[in-house]
Amino acid sequence: MISLVVGTTVGITSGYYGRWVDVWLMRLTDFFFVMPSFVLALVITPVILEAMGSGGDILGFRPSLFVIIVVIGMTSWAFVARVVRSQTLSLKERTFIDRARVAGSSNLTIMVRHILPNLVPQIAANGALVVAGAIYVETSLSFLGLGDPLQPSWGTLLSQAQRAGAASAGAWWYLGAPGVCVLMVSLSFVLIGNALDDTFNPRRRVIP
Repeated sequence: MISLVVGTTVGITSGYYGRWVDVWLMRLTDFFFVMPSFVLALVITPVILEAMGSGGDILGFRPSLFVIIVVIGMTSWAFVARVVRSQTLSLKERTFIDRARVAGSSNLTIMVRHILPNLVPQIAANGALVVAGAIYVETSLSFLGLGDPLQPSWGTLLSQAQRAGAASAGAWWYLGAPGVCVLMVSLSFVLIGNALDDTFNPRRRVIP
């Protein structure tokens, strides 16, 4: 949800206003787009955890889990922003947007009430792909010991199996079970995203 909110806000603002707003927001997006989410999360997570310490719960989450959620959300929005921007560039030239301007609607009203509803199918389709990426990042961070030690995680299971010598002992099931679960769930969300794209994108819709 954090990735979708940030990506949608940046993308729709950049595409609608254009000019220097578009230039600066897209340069910021390019940075997050080129830099892998896992690398950013790997660098940012221990720094934030050290700064926050082990205080009380934050919004019902333990500090370590809350940091993981925020870091993944704030480092994986660039793809969504790019898709939303491209769609916004097309939508803002439509006739109904011109009519809204003539009727006196503000820029914020046009973006929220006229452009955003037309972006929901693309946001939903790409949101499923974002979930798949978030699963990989969380699993990797937990495997490296940067996740929440008290939160059940496939990455933690893989890390414990490795430390116990499951690979050298030939106990493949300790590594195989969580690994297969990660792949299956991630693949499921990828297929959901592709199905949503096929359903809502007229260019990919199969004509009987």
